[in-house]
Amino acid sequence: MSKKEKTFRPKARVPKGLRDMPAALVRAEQGMLARIREVYERYGFDPLETSAFEYADALGKFLPDEDRPNEGVFSFQDDDEQWLSLRYDLTAPLARYVAENYDALPKPFRRYQTGPVWRNEKPGPGRYRQFTQFDADTVAAPGAAADAEMCMMGADCLEALGIPRGSYRIRANNRKVLDGLLETIGLDGEPGSATYMTVLRAIDKYDRLGRQGVELLLGPGRKDDSGDFTKGAGLSPSQTTAVLDYVESGVGEGATDRKLVLEGWRKVVGDSVIGREGIGELAEMDALFTAAGYGTDRIEFNSWIVRGLGYYTGPVFESDLLFEVKDEKGNPVRFGSVGSGGRYDGLVERFKGVKVPATGFSIGVSRLQTALELLGKLDIETVEAPVVVLTLDAASMAGYQSMVSELRAAGIRAEMYLGGSGMKAQMKYADKRGAPIAVIEGEDERAKGEVTLKDLILGAEMSKEIEDNTAWREGQPAQISVPRARLVEEVRAMLARHRPHHG
Repeated sequence: MSKKEKTFRPKARVPKGLRDMPAALVRAEQGMLARIREVYERYGFDPLETSAFEYADALGKFLPDEDRPNEGVFSFQDDDEQWLSLRYDLTAPLARYVAENYDALPKPFRRYQTGPVWRNEKPGPGRYRQFTQFDADTVAAPGAAADAEMCMMGADCLEALGIPRGSYRIRANNRKVLDGLLETIGLDGEPGSATYMTVLRAIDKYDRLGRQGVELLLGPGRKDDSGDFTKGAGLSPSQTTAVLDYVESGVGEGATDRKLVLEGWRKVVGDSVIGREGIGELAEMDALFTAAGYGTDRIEFNSWIVRGLGYYTGPVFESDLLFEVKDEKGNPVRFGSVGSGGRYDGLVERFKGVKVPATGFSIGVSRLQTALELLGKLDIETVEAPVVVLTLDAASMAGYQSMVSELRAAGIRAEMYLGGSGMKAQMKYADKRGAPIAVIEGEDERAKGEVTLKDLILGAEMSKEIEDNTAWREGQPAQISVPRARLVEEVRAMLARHRPHHG
């Protein structure tokens, strides 16, 4: 007799770095998106949708994770042997869209877009491989006013989401200032080269790793707590000191005065033309922030803001949450950046061959949502659970369907029980759904032309107060019989008792 083969059953598990979102979190995210959209619309941006997939060569290689498979993107080869990649952000697809439709678009072109993006990188607290971004971009606007607008809009978005002033900061810098710094220390290599990007990414980690960690990344390299080794930029000790002195010139007490920070940076870049150009752009942005009433309690200049993506060419900015929260295990977590952006004047040029200036701001919705959730500031919209119409008699399904249709037509959220179990299981189901009311029509009710409405909210409250089961059964609390013809009115009246009164 042959041995019976074991049936393969896949393990039910969500892939690493991804997550499922139950109804409450989906609604919370939708609420966040609605508030951000309101700000973007107020600034005059219009919506755009682009495909989740792009040709890999159109996306370009700008991600920081060069040591990971596919350089941080998820890719596959199509049946016509073309490589496709899941978008890693919403900016690269925008550049492709603008290049493809350039002549037909108004210029400047202002668009916003939200949707999931995917990155093949190491997951962490609030950092997922699939996450939602919400971007706004202005294409074909060459001046620093467009960059200043992005910073101000970022501040407005965070405050619209309920993050109080003082609990966040929009931090701005300019890639040209960094170019000037690296030029003055004699660093070989063009902007965008491997050494250049390694230096920038080391600076980018200053707020997380401090001086010592960045010093190792600028020099020989650094091993993290998990034992992973990150190769360093290989700078000499004097070059490393110059970079660290620059980084620390834009933090601390002096950072509360934007003009003072720029003064310090002028000394750092010396006679570098590109460096001075960057400082000039930031000075122009500072004047606009001041004119619009955005002080350093909202927007500051900060030397460690460099942005890890390789396509930035001018002003860069990040929105940082300044508070610390505890994760599920009680460990302190500082979320840091929940939004970022900058100027990328070369992205559309990759397609068009001519410079098309552009700047944008992106909110990491998933990351921001996790931070707000841990802080207890996530505004979870309370949606009334549906009224459940019990189905006690298979021959009367048409009557039950009629009831649920009448309730829905009256704007009441309602559902008919479709599970095929008896009354006890149906009541358990209604409780589990958080249903406010169960509508019951058995043989007795039907004969009288009535329905029984069970107020499950009141019932649950009263059951806490009544310990004697006999008193519970005899009192039949929170349950009334009403004429079938008055179903909608009586359900509406019962629901109204539990809704908060305004006025």
